[in-house]
Amino acid sequence: MIAQGSQAPDFTLPRDGDGTITLSSLRPGKVVLYFYPKDDTPGCTLEAQDFNARMADFAMAGTTVIGISRDSVKSHDKFCRKYGLGIILASDENGRVTEDYGVWLEKSMYGKTYMGIERTTVLIDGTGKVARVWNKVSVKGHADEVLAAARAL
Repeated sequence: MIAQGSQAPDFTLPRDGDGTITLSSLRPGKVVLYFYPKDDTPGCTLEAQDFNARMADFAMAGTTVIGISRDSVKSHDKFCRKYGLGIILASDENGRVTEDYGVWLEKSMYGKTYMGIERTTVLIDGTGKVARVWNKVSVKGHADEVLAAARAL
């Protein structure tokens, strides 16, 4: 798992709408990376909608929000259209970024183990350092908590 105070691993990933997003290009702005398991599932949809509803507030706090999963760009585009999302969704299909950030872990459900993304949020300051990490995120109220932390940076 990525540690507070460490340098955030840089990346360039394909994003919704056929573009790319490079973490280091967003400096000196702050960045919220929220890692989520899968497009168009109940918890992930609620989390995306909550961050999306606060886009203007994050922008006023000088913060860019990026959702990252291993879903394809095509899946992200469909997800954005279905729910009217305007936040950036990056596709980590090869898994390098989810592994670099330590969020690709063994999980267990109904007695079966499998590899998957642990819902995690990382707040990165304007110098590229990890300011805060939320592990095993509970979605309800999370976007507000992250926004408060971004404002306080």
